[in-house]
Amino acid sequence: MTNRDADRRVEIPDSHPEGSRRNWREKGLGASRDTARREDSGPETEQLLEAVVERENLWRALKQVEGNKGAAGVDNMTVEQLRAYLREHWLRIKEELLAGDYQPLPVRKVEIPKPGGQGMRMLGIPTVVDRLIQQALHQVLSPLFEVSFSESSYGFRPRRSAQQAVLKAREYVRAGRRWVVDIDLEKFFDRVNHDILMSRLARRIKDKRVLRLIRRYLQAGMMANGLTTVRREGTPQGGPLSPLLSNILLDELDKELERRGHKFCRYADDSNIYVQSRSAGERVMKSITRFLERRLRLKVNAEKSAVARPWERKFLGYSLTWHREARLKVAASSVQRLKEKLRGIFRRGRGRNIGRLIEGELTPLLRGWMNYFRLAEVKGIFEELDSWIRRKLRCVIWRQWKRPFARAKGLLRRGLQEVRAWESATNGRGAWWNAGASHMHAAFPKTYFDRCGLLSLLEQRLRFQLAS
Repeated sequence: MTNRDADRRVEIPDSHPEGSRRNWREKGLGASRDTARREDSGPETEQLLEAVVERENLWRALKQVEGNKGAAGVDNMTVEQLRAYLREHWLRIKEELLAGDYQPLPVRKVEIPKPGGQGMRMLGIPTVVDRLIQQALHQVLSPLFEVSFSESSYGFRPRRSAQQAVLKAREYVRAGRRWVVDIDLEKFFDRVNHDILMSRLARRIKDKRVLRLIRRYLQAGMMANGLTTVRREGTPQGGPLSPLLSNILLDELDKELERRGHKFCRYADDSNIYVQSRSAGERVMKSITRFLERRLRLKVNAEKSAVARPWERKFLGYSLTWHREARLKVAASSVQRLKEKLRGIFRRGRGRNIGRLIEGELTPLLRGWMNYFRLAEVKGIFEELDSWIRRKLRCVIWRQWKRPFARAKGLLRRGLQEVRAWESATNGRGAWWNAGASHMHAAFPKTYFDRCGLLSLLEQRLRFQLAS
């Protein structure tokens, strides 16, 4: 059976006539910025739920959810089981949605370590059915709010990226704004005030059924160890709707910063404001902290926030040099985080073939990391990382040999003379020392790892530069 045939087996009926659907395409989803501004409080925002359950919108949502895959929710239904479930139950679900009777299931609580080991980040995993409905909601609501979002907001938005935010930050620093107000919101996703968020949504959304459905998603319980707790604040990360809701709430911060004439970059809850002096930065920090706490009921994390030089802080994994023409570099904490991931791979790879270890685990990680940090202009860290990775691989090889006889035999096979091979194999030093010694460099030079397919970060950086 082809994919197209499989698609046809899930019947998702239209929810309103063709004329209404065409009206939606022209007015709600495909409109220009000016048109959307004129119409965001018009009659089409009073019938949003019909657009949410429209067949074409649901198909897009279904394919997005299937493409994202992800873990099962509290009902243990997998993404692979979703289509079969929809064939049997979608008409009932649609009727409940349109009648305003649909009740989301609780989300499954999952905790993952924060980068750098600084506490745990709480995720809430909705069921796959709720992920489908949230994605369908996102696709309809996003165009209504996107037209008025700030140009300085880069997170979770179409055709915008962290790299764009980093480049804009560099532009501000080069223009003479050599102080940064780095604002960190304490447990932002866990502490979003539901009433404030719903009031911001109600400014654009006139369909009370949609507002009621969103509030039910906000208040859906969180299940852990079989027990469900009620949520009265927060929009836990893990659902398709949470990023949009966070942007809607923090758009008020963006508008306030624009009203005051500040230059800033915001990516989700990570905000950097660029000013020309420390005293200006301290005034901004004090006033914006007061605005966030009084207007949006959000708390600034005083320990992680600071007024400092841009090269003393990191933004989205990058930092800057102190030069007048500031250059982008990889932040030290980002390098450390990569090394921690690599150490885990090297520990698991002690009994594996080096070529398969490189191809199966190292290459995907390094390629993804380098693709993100391709804007870095300081190359020294890439040379250092390349050297460190090769030394760790030599360390893995040395440990795989285990005994002096195996080590001497391995070095002989790699072309070392007998006397040198035996002296090296019996030197009594540890694996890390030997991995950096001349005998292992001679036995396993860079060309050996190149033939194994090891990605060179320095060479990848050069390719990115040539391509751009």
